[in-house]
Amino acid sequence: MSAELVGCQKNQSLIKYHLSLEKNPMVQEIKTPKQSGIVYPESDGKPMADNTLQFRWIVKIKENIDFLFSDRDDILVVGDLLWYPEEGNNQISRAPDVMVVFGRPKGDRRSYLQWRENDIPPQVVFEILSHNNTLKEMAQKLDFYRKYGVEEYYLYDPMSVDFCGWLRSEDGFTAIDEIDNWVSPRLGIRFVLGTEELEIYRPDGKLFLTPVELAKQAEQAENRVRQLEERLRQAGIDPEQL
Repeated sequence: MSAELVGCQKNQSLIKYHLSLEKNPMVQEIKTPKQSGIVYPESDGKPMADNTLQFRWIVKIKENIDFLFSDRDDILVVGDLLWYPEEGNNQISRAPDVMVVFGRPKGDRRSYLQWRENDIPPQVVFEILSHNNTLKEMAQKLDFYRKYGVEEYYLYDPMSVDFCGWLRSEDGFTAIDEIDNWVSPRLGIRFVLGTEELEIYRPDGKLFLTPVELAKQAEQAENRVRQLEERLRQAGIDPEQL
C-alpha cells in the first residue's frame, strides 16, 4: 500500500488538497446535449477488484447490507454497477464498489440510469481502497459523489485498517471526525475500528459476517427448525397446524 494512502485523517486532507488543485474536475469535463440513441456503456473496462482482500470486503459489505434489508422491496443494494447521473451524457459515470439506493426496487440492472430511476441518486456509497488507487482518482470520486447527491460516503483501506467518512451538509460534504463507533444515519449500522480490521455491526448488534458465515448461519437455523418440528411430531403435534 502506498504510504500516501496511510492514515484516515491524512487521506481526508490529501484528497481535499488534491481536489482543490484540479482545474478541470472529471465531473465537469464534458457536457453533451441530450440526444436520442445515445449508448451508455455497461462496463468501464476496470476490474471489480485488484486483489482478494479488496474483493472480499466489497462482497462482505454488499451482501450484509442486502441481507439487512432483505424484507424491503424498495431498497436497491448493488456492487460495481455503473451509475450515470445525467441523461444524454455518457461521459460522466462512476461504478461505486457498493451503493445503496432507498426508494428503488430490487432487481437486476445493466447500469443505473438515474433518470429512469425516478431521478433518485444512491444515498450511501462505499469505496474499498487498493494499492492501485491514486489520490487524483479518490479526489475525483469524492467530487462526483458530492456533486450528484450522495448523502453518506465511506472509504475503507483494509490493508492499513483506515476508515474515513463524509456526510452531506449544506456545504456539500463534511468529513466525519469521530468515525469510530459512528452509526450510519441511513443504514443504522455501526462502524468500529478494530485492531485487525474494521468491524461493522447491524442495528441488532450482530457483527457483519462473510457470505460463507451467513450461509452457515442460515443452515444452522434451518437445522434447528427441522429438529423442533421433529420433536413436535414425536409429541403428537403436527407443526403444520401451529
